[in-house]
Amino acid sequence: MTGPRRPPSIDALLRAAEADGGDLGVGGRDRAAVLELARRLLADERTSISAGGTGRSVADLVSDLLGRLGALGRGAAPGVASGLMPVINATGVILHTNLGRASWPDAAVDAARLAAGGPSMLELDGETGRRGRRFRAVEDEVVALTGAEDALVTNNNAAAVALAVGLAGRGGGVLVSRGELVEIGGGVRIPEIVRRAGARLIEVGTTNRTRVADFEAALADGRAKVVLRVHPSNFAQTGFVEAPDAVNLASVAHAHGAIVIDDLGSGALLDTERFGLAHEPTPTERLAAGADLVTFSGDKLVGGPQAGIIAGRADLIERLRRDPLARAMRPDKVILAALAATLRLYRAGIAHTAIPIWRQIAVSPDELERRATAVVAALDDPSRASTGRTESTIGGGSLPGQTLRSWAVVIGGTPPQRLLASLRFGDPAVIGRVVDDAVVLDLRTVEPADDDRLVAAIRAALAAPAVAAR
Repeated sequence: MTGPRRPPSIDALLRAAEADGGDLGVGGRDRAAVLELARRLLADERTSISAGGTGRSVADLVSDLLGRLGALGRGAAPGVASGLMPVINATGVILHTNLGRASWPDAAVDAARLAAGGPSMLELDGETGRRGRRFRAVEDEVVALTGAEDALVTNNNAAAVALAVGLAGRGGGVLVSRGELVEIGGGVRIPEIVRRAGARLIEVGTTNRTRVADFEAALADGRAKVVLRVHPSNFAQTGFVEAPDAVNLASVAHAHGAIVIDDLGSGALLDTERFGLAHEPTPTERLAAGADLVTFSGDKLVGGPQAGIIAGRADLIERLRRDPLARAMRPDKVILAALAATLRLYRAGIAHTAIPIWRQIAVSPDELERRATAVVAALDDPSRASTGRTESTIGGGSLPGQTLRSWAVVIGGTPPQRLLASLRFGDPAVIGRVVDDAVVLDLRTVEPADDDRLVAAIRAALAAPAVAAR
């Protein structure tokens, strides 16, 4: 009995393609790009073989390679070439970091397309014809939604925090509770952000208990002019814990001439409790509690493009706007257009239906059960799958420990890792998870418009559990 077919070398594949009449190196095509496509193609093939497939013939691989090259020439975006292949997220994790976190609402996609496709009044005042403020359209939306005096947008929330703590000045002290010295993702930690901003970190309190008095001692001797509160949006503390009251802390800080910066992390512009989730502080609440500035993400719980938002006192925002680092941290016109369009959905009162993350949070378990039942019934052999209750999570470092009741398509009787690989290599690609030796496809994170495509993907994966990689 022979083992699975081994894929050819890159050289052998390219020679076979050229012998087949493939134009691989002329007509302005970058040879390096061709080599990269071939490498990725063979890497996918090896993964498919490892998952149990027998491998494709050289002729089939050549046909695949030439097809990908043709797609590139037509301006298409084959996933193997771009690394950004669209997928159906059936993991049940709404803000899945590895899958790009928040999906943009249609309005944001349309706004981004218009901004990218032609000139716009990015920095032109339509009334005067002179140069205008780059961020004004977005800033006006933030001010209206939060009640802040002014706002500024950066390329992500880490940049927003770094820019804001710079208000302490070179070597100036920034007070942070030891219980809030968190790692925000990608190995980046709050202490590192403070230090890289040129400020001096001063830790107060303990990991589990910090009081207003801990801050006051450091403020009284003039060691610090900034208090940084970091909302633990990606973890939760329970048990013998205590945190200072926001209003009291702001009052003490202001009495000593210090400013309060409140980093909300994921951010939330809707009341999370109305969806059965724990309360998430909003920018409006924290500003009302005495924060001088709040920072939060434009994606994650806001549900728009990756961006950082700083809102608060007009004089402080103006200082940040004049900071030379603000230019290095500013987003481009596409992000600004998409973010403005997303924020307008909140002002229109339709965020819970128009923004994907809130639509997925809001959908009822009964509706998800109905959809899961319909997906199973549409399979060629419905007996190979079933429906089952499951739990969805928010993800993206938001609302840790919070889950939502959901329903899923459950597929057993097939080696789960092999089936997962087949789904990943399908068209469309589907990303699920394994629970109790069965593949679970959570419908909460699948858009209803994708249900038919999900059915087709499951059919193909069950017919050939280790389909060839594209």
